Amino acid sequence: MLLNPNQSRLLYEYATSEKFALLAVNADSPAALTDCLEAAKEVDAPIIIETSLWQLTGRSFGAGDPLLGMTRYLLQLAALANSERFLRTPVIFHTDHIKGPETESILSAAIRGLPVAFHDQEFLVRASSISLDSSELSASENISMMNKLCEVAEAQGQKATLEMEAGVDKGVSPIEDTQKVFGAVEKQHPGHLALWAPGVGTQHGLAGGNAVDPDAIRKHQSLASDICQRPIGLALHGSSGLSNEALKEAVEAGTAKVNWSSESLLIRSQASREYFESHAEKLDKSHQDFKVSAMDNGQQTFVSKRYIPKVTERIRILGGTGKAAAFMAQLPEN
Repeated sequence: MLLNPNQSRLLYEYATSEKFALLAVNADSPAALTDCLEAAKEVDAPIIIETSLWQLTGRSFGAGDPLLGMTRYLLQLAALANSERFLRTPVIFHTDHIKGPETESILSAAIRGLPVAFHDQEFLVRASSISLDSSELSASENISMMNKLCEVAEAQGQKATLEMEAGVDKGVSPIEDTQKVFGAVEKQHPGHLALWAPGVGTQHGLAGGNAVDPDAIRKHQSLASDICQRPIGLALHGSSGLSNEALKEAVEAGTAKVNWSSESLLIRSQASREYFESHAEKLDKSHQDFKVSAMDNGQQTFVSKRYIPKVTERIRILGGTGKAAAFMAQLPEN
């Protein structure tokens, strides 16, 4: 089931209180969406599907138009998540790495809802939760942008469910950032913030030597929760390359959401390469199996058999196994 912003906020609080982390996969194709939901269903876990600007403008979704990309992404994910097949799997759609001059317009639309026309009727599709890429923003610009997003939600009489980040790739953020940056938004617009993503030593990418500081997680998460007087989990960016032990320590320290992109892409791209290399002969136009081998389904089925077990393994490490049914059982009907 695709969760709305209020349900997503409850899931983040549940993960924080129950000491497990939600796997947030940066999925960049329709096939990846299906594989992630299959993996989550297999181990009865909630899952976050997140998209960055390069997915929204990519060929699979927006083909250069981020709002069209957001609409197509949400429609495809909603069709999957709300089908009978995945109705008991809690799914969050989250925006990740949205930056640049269109940031405010893209994220405001995701909060208000993007219109879809069908048989002369119009309805809205909305993101479950929202974050922006603050890597090119000053602290004051970051605060200002988050406040504007809160105002967009409040203008509609609702609360946004927001993840706020600061200094993700700059080592360990000073604890003062939690009060000065995160706390500033909570003070002006209480109730919208659900996750805090300061720098805790990790780095995006696959450069190697990635490490995390559990003590920093513990301090930032505790202070953020004290400021808000509700459970605030930490969002861990740059998890690719971390050992299983490091991930478990991060979860125990207060991490409620773990972003996963570079490693996920590596697994899928290597599987695709293996497919084309092993099927080279069948991809010759004279081969009797050419058509079935050239179709997208052949490659994507091959990839899924190698990818899904990696996703389920990651979910288990983060403690998400069995948490879907438990969360759905205590989720209010409305």
